[in-house]
Amino acid sequence: MFAKNNNNERILPVRKPGPIISGIIVAIIACALVYSIATNSRFDWAIVWKYIFNENVLSGIGWTLFLTVVSMVIAIILAVVLAMMRKSVNPVLRGVSWFFIWFFRGTPVYTQLVFWGMFAVLVPKLSLGIPFTSVEFFSIDSNVVMTSLNAAVIGLSLNEAAYLSEIVRAGLEAVDSGQVEAAQALGMGRSLMMRRIILPQAMRIIIPPLGNETIGMLKTTSLVLAVPFTLELQFATNAVANRIYKPIPLLIVASIWYLVITSVLMVLQYMLEKHFGKGFEAKADSIHINR
Repeated sequence: MFAKNNNNERILPVRKPGPIISGIIVAIIACALVYSIATNSRFDWAIVWKYIFNENVLSGIGWTLFLTVVSMVIAIILAVVLAMMRKSVNPVLRGVSWFFIWFFRGTPVYTQLVFWGMFAVLVPKLSLGIPFTSVEFFSIDSNVVMTSLNAAVIGLSLNEAAYLSEIVRAGLEAVDSGQVEAAQALGMGRSLMMRRIILPQAMRIIIPPLGNETIGMLKTTSLVLAVPFTLELQFATNAVANRIYKPIPLLIVASIWYLVITSVLMVLQYMLEKHFGKGFEAKADSIHINR
């Protein structure tokens, strides 16, 4: 709404040429950049479009999405458990949670993936028995359990859980303590209070960084070659590039698919933010100035 003066005339804002000029300059630079890339023959765009739907590339996309979804689901479950442990009155639980977060946040994810890839070398046999004795109930070869896929999922999910746990903890602590006290006064149990009162409000704070972490996980899957797991998108495009001796166009293929998937995830993140933000959006009232 526009403000009005004493004569009931609309007061229009002063138009400044600066934003318009700067917008035109940025648009010209952007168009020039896009044109130079699109017309540069060294990018081999014909090869890009030839391999954009290549069977190996599409298979790599499927494995990348699988790693992302499974690792994030496991990481979210572990993160909630770790966040609860950090808030526990038990000092042992708090200490274990703190150490887990400290260790997995403090070491590079690539190093962790290499470790999990070598797990069967370090621990040849997994066994279940009575600790500190020779009594053994069950044992299995580590190579049977720690496949390259399992090692990749474990490495990604444990690392991500350390970061997500702090996000979950921050979201839970952001809920006003008065609401918790009111729920307790109404006789709500801890689980009911968590579902009805705490989590719906905490999700509004958790969702944005959770979406960013999911997008980060999508791209972190390119590091599972360290395990080695060789079916995801980055390795699939590298394999094609090595076969035809054209690395640049296949890097572009991988980048295009990462951008497409990231764009879809951003839309989903926006929809989730909008859903959990209901009731919290500030609605500005129309202001009328009368004198």
